[in-house]
Amino acid sequence: MAKDETTKLRILLRHWVEHNEEHAEEFAEWADKAKAGGRPQVHDCMMKAVKQMRGVNKSLLAALEGLEEG
Repeated sequence: MAKDETTKLRILLRHWVEHNEEHAEEFAEWADKAKAGGRPQVHDCMMKAVKQMRGVNKSLLAALEGLEEG
């Protein structure tokens, strides 16, 4: 991979992790609203998505770590 591509990928990975975390936080907020509104099954599904999003971030961070190691 060319040096400029590696640099761009580092930037993208950081951006994607941050963006995903923002979405995960918003999902969790709305999941709580669904639960408070009497929709516990909706809450549970949304919290599953939060967990999966954070799992995706772990993979992206591992990829970033791989780039940092060279």
